[in-house]
Amino acid sequence: MGVVLLSDSVRATLKNTELQIAQQPETNSQQLTRAAAQKAYDEAVAFYKEGSAESLRQAVKKLELALQLWQKVGDKANQALTSLAIGTVYSDLGEKQKALEFYNQALPLYHAVGDKSGVALTLNNIGGVYLNLGEKQKALQFYNQSLPLFRAVGDRGGEATTLTGIGLVYSDLGENQKALQYYNQSLPLFRAVGDRGGEAQTLNNIAGIYSNLGENQKALEYYNQALPLRRAVGDRRGEA
Repeated sequence: MGVVLLSDSVRATLKNTELQIAQQPETNSQQLTRAAAQKAYDEAVAFYKEGSAESLRQAVKKLELALQLWQKVGDKANQALTSLAIGTVYSDLGEKQKALEFYNQALPLYHAVGDKSGVALTLNNIGGVYLNLGEKQKALQFYNQSLPLFRAVGDRGGEATTLTGIGLVYSDLGENQKALQYYNQSLPLFRAVGDRGGEAQTLNNIAGIYSNLGENQKALEYYNQALPLRRAVGDRRGEA
């Protein structure tokens, strides 16, 4: 399951960082470096939104430049953010080991600046990579670390995503009832935060579990709930 390049929790981190920066005098050179780093990051976001393989490659180049510049001014919060973003892009490109490399760079940085939301998001993303690599127990280990952190900071969207990830692990392990238990926890959270894409995916996952259990009418019920949501968010692949 992918993540957006710039989450609400990350935006909050940036605002806090900018406040701290405003309270500290900087040389003109540092200000120029910081401005160049932000410009490179913003350009990366624009490339990321295009969504093509080539634009994702361009996003990585811009993010790597931004990371070097944040390192130059010693800004750990933005180093963490940018490392997380690079990991996300590599994950979207299917380069899971490269994604892990950058997530593992982001994690201690988020710990260092005391950003629990950033830690939770990074742990969740690491869990997702291990799930995609078929390392289910490792995925579960990281999801179980991220879940209480999302709850601690009141991030219901993050909590829902992690619960869904845990459900996927149990589904892959053939433990259908356990998977169902986690999907049924994530569904109302996706609805509460208005994430129709997440709601649709979870409904689809629940339908798949009921299909596996031979409860075809229940499966049909959930597929029929998911379908209009897929259409509403323009997810043609999910609709198909």
